[in-house]
Amino acid sequence: MSIEIIDESGHRLDVKHLATLSRFVMDRMRVHPQAELCIKAVDEDTIAQLNEQWMEKEGPTDVLAFPMDELRPGLVTEEPEEGILGDLVLCPAIAATQGASAGHGTLAEIELLTTHGILHLLGYDHAEPEEHREMFGLQDRLLEQWREQGRQGRDQ
Repeated sequence: MSIEIIDESGHRLDVKHLATLSRFVMDRMRVHPQAELCIKAVDEDTIAQLNEQWMEKEGPTDVLAFPMDELRPGLVTEEPEEGILGDLVLCPAIAATQGASAGHGTLAEIELLTTHGILHLLGYDHAEPEEHREMFGLQDRLLEQWREQGRQGRDQ
């Protein structure tokens, strides 16, 4: 997998950690091993401009997802489709505020937003109650598996 991470946020972003998490989520979702993902971390002004330009919403947001080849999660019985997954734009400043409010900190919030964004790139949405339950349930399971893997790695 090709995962490019660009940090223009002014915050100290752990690029290696973010790439490892992204690869983990994409593997679990059976995304083709040659798929491409770009994550760009930006400041509040930049994400506010993008939010207005592309989503027609005012003010900064936490994450924006721009799918490219409309890839979908792979099925166990099928070979996953090759292509460009798309671009994620994250705002670590917003993540820091949200992470503090949620009581789990900035890193956990960036992990959540990255996972959430990848699911959006794979076609998941949360506009309807059933979609919300499905997407957030999957997001929670992926993050739980990610953290469990991290605990096992530290215990060895």
